[in-house]
Amino acid sequence: MANRIEAAVTRFSVKGSVYREQLKRSSGYLDERRLVHNMQVPLTLRENLKPGWTETVVELVHADTYGDLLEMTNRSLSKSYKDAAAVITGTALEVHVRALCAKNSVTTTVAGKPKKADTMNADLKKAGVYDGLQQKEVTAWMGLRNSAAHGDYDDYDRAQVRCFLDGV
Repeated sequence: MANRIEAAVTRFSVKGSVYREQLKRSSGYLDERRLVHNMQVPLTLRENLKPGWTETVVELVHADTYGDLLEMTNRSLSKSYKDAAAVITGTALEVHVRALCAKNSVTTTVAGKPKKADTMNADLKKAGVYDGLQQKEVTAWMGLRNSAAHGDYDDYDRAQVRCFLDGV
């Protein structure tokens, strides 16, 4: 049971979080004491997740920025500006991928130069931040964004941009 709790807390918290650190402290305890200690950790995590106390100020600012970008995209799409909507949504996606890398200690540069979004996407999958299906979804979204940014407007339609926006 203690191992199941540790696995759950690991899935629902980030590397270096206080919740994971609390679990590490219990590793030297005897089984019964370890179980009692470990049962408190997910309860605390759950109580902190409900009101959003696990979010950092930076994450709240990013969420607000993404919200503004995506609202701009909604307005563009409602006015039939599918190409602008695709580019703006792609910008929000790339900024979020970069922020996920930073949050999960995944490097965003190679030899002092920023990594490409596709590389960061693959690195996030390798780091276990998300699974292979989510990586493929992000790859497809980045492909749509690249088509829009490079003027290949016939490669996608308004419905695909709507799905892109809804997914992001």
